[in-house]
Amino acid sequence: MPIQVLSEETINRIAAGEVVERPLNVAKELIENAIDAGATAISIEIRDGGISLIRVTDNGSGIPADQIPAAFTRHATSKIRTESDLHSLTTLGFRGEALSSIAAVSQVEMITKTRDSLTGVRAATLPGTETGGEDRIPLDLEEIGAPDGTTVIVRNLFYNVPVRRKFLRQPQTEAGYITDLVERQALSHPRISFHYKIGGQEKLHTTGNGKLKELIYRIYGREIAARLIPISTDLEEYHLEGFLGRPEVSRASRNFEICFVNGRMLRSDLLSRALEEGYRTDLMQHRFPFAVLHLELPPEQIDVNVHPGKMEIHFSDRQRVFDFINEAVHSCLHKVELMPDATVMTAREQQAERKRLQEEEQKREQAAPHPEPFEARRLDRVNRDRSLEADRLAGLTLREETAAYAPADSPSPDDGETLPRGGQQNQQ
Repeated sequence: MPIQVLSEETINRIAAGEVVERPLNVAKELIENAIDAGATAISIEIRDGGISLIRVTDNGSGIPADQIPAAFTRHATSKIRTESDLHSLTTLGFRGEALSSIAAVSQVEMITKTRDSLTGVRAATLPGTETGGEDRIPLDLEEIGAPDGTTVIVRNLFYNVPVRRKFLRQPQTEAGYITDLVERQALSHPRISFHYKIGGQEKLHTTGNGKLKELIYRIYGREIAARLIPISTDLEEYHLEGFLGRPEVSRASRNFEICFVNGRMLRSDLLSRALEEGYRTDLMQHRFPFAVLHLELPPEQIDVNVHPGKMEIHFSDRQRVFDFINEAVHSCLHKVELMPDATVMTAREQQAERKRLQEEEQKREQAAPHPEPFEARRLDRVNRDRSLEADRLAGLTLREETAAYAPADSPSPDDGETLPRGGQQNQQ
């Protein structure tokens, strides 16, 4: 759909007054825009905790050149048209506030190209100039060569709002918030490849192969990944899948109760209580489960236009959702043996043993050859030829051994002689 300004009635229904409070808000909006654009690969880079630079690149659909000014206009979006569309949302964003809000407090540069265009367009905000109207951001546009997709670069966040910048935390802390966001977005969309860098150093790189357990291993490590129980269940139009942590990997807070609804990252007391009730007596008091769950249900049964940051939703049938998750989790947990493996090692000895095993695995990976793709294909052909030759020689050897052990006077089928059924020749 093309980008257009919403009607005043629709604006009044969705207006959140959401302000960009920290780099985390900028990164979240840009990543969600990339996901909504149908991207299969998203690259994120930040510097100084996202204060001096946030760059988000995707290979999505891009923005047509004639719609770029509208993209920087407040309440202009391609995701909904009327108020009724709010009841069947399938996208993460829908308010049309992101780019205009970000451009109001930073220096923004966008490079975008659609798949059917020969060239791309570079759009840059003009700092220090008055807006062309109440809601429009002035832009400098030029035609350039670019790959398919969109790159948005945000520099000098809050350069014109020093009071807000003063209340930011240390760059390391702000970077930690964005790291947690990227990890959650990767878990919510395992079929999208995420490449995340901090200050030029790679922090996370996912393959986008759709394997959720592999993502959990990359983000949370081997110890948790080895103690997961898969869950997948349906109830009419509801579908729940993901992984539950065994009781021995429980945590002291709810930070590892990770739930997504229709691919949307959120916080929900209802989902947390249903998950914890599903564990019932399997956890000690004041301990909380580790879980990564994806809940799919019809979009008309939820309302996402609740929280300014779109981090909360309302369910049309709260009790049914609670019962579904509660019983699904409880049933899944009691299909397997939950008793932890006994050990005589202390916690410190176990940690030392895990560290030793990890170091040995790293050494094996470093020592293993890493040929280029064309060399790997050549080695595969050589190994395949060797295997075929070995099978041929083995067949020849077997026939020779069979002939060597055969009795010298035993008749062959070609002699035309027939032995009696008893296996001995008749006495003449």
